[in-house]
Amino acid sequence: MLVALTVATAVAALLLAAWCGWAAWRDQPTKDWHFIGMGVVALLATVQLVVGVVQLARGEKPEQGTVIYVAYLLGAFACVPAAGFMSLAERTRWGSLTVAAGGFVLAVLQVRLYDIWGA
Repeated sequence: MLVALTVATAVAALLLAAWCGWAAWRDQPTKDWHFIGMGVVALLATVQLVVGVVQLARGEKPEQGTVIYVAYLLGAFACVPAAGFMSLAERTRWGSLTVAAGGFVLAVLQVRLYDIWGA
């Protein structure tokens, strides 16, 4: 597992959560700029998914099990896009709050992935 990628993804997710949380506090829905930020965070999660699968294919094994590691990788991959789609359905401040929660959840998943890998 690439620790730098995990840290970068977690920091980007927390920045997205703070940005969308600020928008929710100001009573604003998600805007185009928020979706660009979600795209950047989702790209980092996609790179992490690919790197994780490649490491598993090379024979490296996480300490706490491959199945749970892949499950967390897939959850991290889907977290922000799912929140983004939900925010499209709710075009109020609650949509921004949903993305903020999704970013926070992704950051927590990064910590858990780090623990599962045993780095």
